[in-house]
Amino acid sequence: MLERGAAAGLVPDACTRQTAADRPGVAQPVPTRPVPAQPWNRILPGAVLLCALLVGGWEWYWRAFGATPGIRNSDGLWAMQRRRIDTGEGDATVLIGDSRMLFDLQLPVWEKLAGKPPIQLSLEGTSPFFVLDDLADDAHFTGRLLVGLAPLSLLRSGGLRFGVLPYTHRESPSQRIGQSLSMHLLEPYLAFDDPDFALQTVLAHLAWPARPQLAPEVLPRKLSVTEADRNTYLWSKVETDADYRAQARSVWQQRHWGTGALPPALQPPAQWPALIEQQITGAAKAVAKLRARGVKVVFVRPPSGGPYLAAEERDLPRALTFEPLLAATGAPGIYFADYPQLRGLELPEWSHLSAADAARFTALLYGLLEREHWEPRAPAPGPGNP
Repeated sequence: MLERGAAAGLVPDACTRQTAADRPGVAQPVPTRPVPAQPWNRILPGAVLLCALLVGGWEWYWRAFGATPGIRNSDGLWAMQRRRIDTGEGDATVLIGDSRMLFDLQLPVWEKLAGKPPIQLSLEGTSPFFVLDDLADDAHFTGRLLVGLAPLSLLRSGGLRFGVLPYTHRESPSQRIGQSLSMHLLEPYLAFDDPDFALQTVLAHLAWPARPQLAPEVLPRKLSVTEADRNTYLWSKVETDADYRAQARSVWQQRHWGTGALPPALQPPAQWPALIEQQITGAAKAVAKLRARGVKVVFVRPPSGGPYLAAEERDLPRALTFEPLLAATGAPGIYFADYPQLRGLELPEWSHLSAADAARFTALLYGLLEREHWEPRAPAPGPGNP
């Protein structure tokens, strides 16, 4: 190659290397290239500064939008809470359900009243019944179980977060370490470190031209803020920003009622009775296992409002969902509409309580449980509880 280059009048530079064709019978060496002389002592600080400016600008943009740092509600975070049951806290109060139980039950309020916070295992957009089955099969769990039940939960065999149990069972040491590092070093300090603010998500939310014969879809946006113990509450922007709140409501309108539209992955209404019966039968078996171990189970129907509540009462009334479930399981239940103190709470986007009323709801619900369904437990020792 060098000879051909020389014959052509080309002078090889320092980066030219021979190939195997130029060196017959000689093993090809590992290629090396010289690093060109550059002012690296100035380039490196400049690159670091540019990166910091770009990251800082992106953080400033989302802070101006109203975002605040929070912990990602990841499968790893759920797995951390689930493992507590098997590592010494099997007698705890456990919360399962969908996003209403996740957003509406405030762990600090519960801890103040009971002396110990519950374990939050609720999952947004997901039926609680597979978690109910998992707890029923876990001999370590001997405490109390509060099951939040929105009517749509009886039509879901799984949901958005159905993969948390497989993840928990196969979670590797590196995944556990990564979860811990992220939630201690990054997530509490960076508001943009949220899936809703990822670039691909931002692009998906842009007002793209509608495709012919394809109905426009309003994608869900960020609704909540999560803390390290999975305490979760409605994001303040949903309460204070009218346009953002309207967008959140439009998602429910699009997905859960309207001109015959059904939520994604749900069966046609003709199949609903059989599916509801199947879910109730499975729940009855799980509750029987739990009761045999002394676990007290209570079902709760959290509040909803506006057109969302009207649609639930029209399509999935309590006579077809909540009441048959209580009858089959023999477990007590609390239906929010039966208690004046649980009605009239603020539901900014019709499905989840405002942060202030979630705290109020937690205190009211705790009082009902202690008064009507659970014998009071002595508060755990601590400040003010000798």
